[in-house]
Amino acid sequence: MRLSQAWIVAAKDFATFTKKKNIVYTVLIIPLVIAVALPGVIFYVQHRPNGAAVSAAELTTLLPAFVFFYVIIAGFVPTTIASYSLVGEKLEKSIEPLLATPTTDGEILLGKGIAAFIPPMMAILGSSVLFMGLMDTFTHAALGYYYFPNWDAAAMLFVAVPLAVVMSVEWNVFVSSRVSDVRISQQLGTIVILPLAGLYVGGEVGIVPLGALSTPLYIAGALAVVDLLLLSVVRETFQRDVILTKWR
Repeated sequence: MRLSQAWIVAAKDFATFTKKKNIVYTVLIIPLVIAVALPGVIFYVQHRPNGAAVSAAELTTLLPAFVFFYVIIAGFVPTTIASYSLVGEKLEKSIEPLLATPTTDGEILLGKGIAAFIPPMMAILGSSVLFMGLMDTFTHAALGYYYFPNWDAAAMLFVAVPLAVVMSVEWNVFVSSRVSDVRISQQLGTIVILPLAGLYVGGEVGIVPLGALSTPLYIAGALAVVDLLLLSVVRETFQRDVILTKWR
């Protein structure tokens, strides 16, 4: 497999994505809103009139759950890119010329995966810096120390989040092979975040100990297994003969 060929495919998709405002807005705005909104909730609760401030014990439960929210949006944000990358190719009848190039199926798939992986990862990591800075500013008085950065957040952002992005991309490739409408593909693509949302709720109510370093590692391990299983499905789905005969 030639990485140079995969980068050519990725560069083509990057150029296409920058012209689609809905893709740009989804990739940039959603992580930015999360980065501001979650600290804003804490700031409001801490400063609301006639209301009890959030205790240090409550904060140490809430903050890991808030970080895990980035794993959820890692499953959501790539759906717009991955869906359009493949379903858009169908609608614009550009998948056949791409397959006619001297590029292997694996190189095309890798290139599209790179194009769907890098923008969400950059947006999420950039957003997390703003999130942690604001959250430290708003919680330092209650905690007596700066909560971020820490190893739990690092495991979430640098291990679980990339694996969640990969899972989302792979799932959307599979979904895109079954539908011919971008909106339907995006709607079905978001199904992948449901189990992640369940873990988030569990963390908020204290059922899932998201603050323990072992928890994001267990989650990452589960995501890695799912990624490998989806990869085998995607490799069977993304083949020239299948695409040309069944991707209609």
